[in-house]
Amino acid sequence: MGTHQKIDRVARRRLQRYIPSGIHFPKAKEIVNFEGLNGPDGIKKKSPARDEPWHYIDPTDPNDRQILDLIQGHENNLIAALTENNRERAAFEAAWLAHAITDGLTPAHHYPYEEKLEELRGEDLTTRTSLAKKVIMPGKNMREKLVNNWEYWKPNGLLTAHGFFEFGVATIAAPRRFPDVMLTRHDRQKVRKSGGIVPLYPRSVSKIYKMGLYDEFLRTSWTTKLARRVKNRLMPEIIHTVLLSWYYCAWRAGQDLRNQG
Repeated sequence: MGTHQKIDRVARRRLQRYIPSGIHFPKAKEIVNFEGLNGPDGIKKKSPARDEPWHYIDPTDPNDRQILDLIQGHENNLIAALTENNRERAAFEAAWLAHAITDGLTPAHHYPYEEKLEELRGEDLTTRTSLAKKVIMPGKNMREKLVNNWEYWKPNGLLTAHGFFEFGVATIAAPRRFPDVMLTRHDRQKVRKSGGIVPLYPRSVSKIYKMGLYDEFLRTSWTTKLARRVKNRLMPEIIHTVLLSWYYCAWRAGQDLRNQG
């Protein structure tokens, strides 16, 4: 719905002043080319249940590292692509890195969606091998199928709640430029010292989780107060985290180039 593209464009604009000499970080239009059908969400349509990146995280479980490993891999690959001046690969890695960071910080992705979906389906998610199987809940008989699909599709059901929350975030973010998002000297030193965004990421996840935005949405739906918190707190935190990760990759690639020289 355009939220990822919005975040990419704002973060890329803020990154410009921090790109080291000799590093050709891809432009925003190159990065957003790997969103939509060419991004992680596109895989869900092209090859359901196969190679889908799972961008959910349990903020209460310190051992839930699946998305952290994905982010680490994309950072490593982006650094390598920037060092080799492989612009297409760099654009791909920058987009997928930002997508994973954004999804993991999105409140709807802190909800135990996979667990609830498996409970509703009565089977694991590997059986969702087509679009039809992804959107139509199974059941042992017609009555059970109707009940399961109602729970999935009803107002505030498992799928509709997730979708309406993300649609609301997209609507809030679309017209704004987020001019206050920037990197301080302390930010830059911190991410360089940490060796990338991964050691800092759980703190951002916890910070957003404690806001209780998705729980509030499930109770009240969209309100002016909730929209204001998304605009002023959630979106800046997400954009800042993407910017911080991209900055580290550009800086590290610059260091690697100098060492090679």
